[in-house]
Amino acid sequence: MIAVIKTGGKQYLVREGETLKVESLPGKAGDAVEFEVLLRAEEDGSKVDVGTPVLKDGVNAEIVEHGRAKKVDVVKFKNKIRYQKRVGHRQSFTKVKITNV
Repeated sequence: MIAVIKTGGKQYLVREGETLKVESLPGKAGDAVEFEVLLRAEEDGSKVDVGTPVLKDGVNAEIVEHGRAKKVDVVKFKNKIRYQKRVGHRQSFTKVKITNV
């Protein structure tokens, strides 16, 4: 089974047993979380369930770890007026393992 879940304003295509990084979620490592399901289907496409907007059953996952991504440098520069500004940003994430689709 595959499913399309929604979390953090983004949509992810997931399968059972896979791990993925999502926007930061509350909870500790080992805690269980449930995601809204927008679409659920068989791998071969024989059966497809589409939510309006979501399905009743959710996708269960387990929090593996919390972390922060690599730094992204933001540079602002204006030519000929001696303006230059550098800012760094590290986005927080939560790594989750899908346990049940």
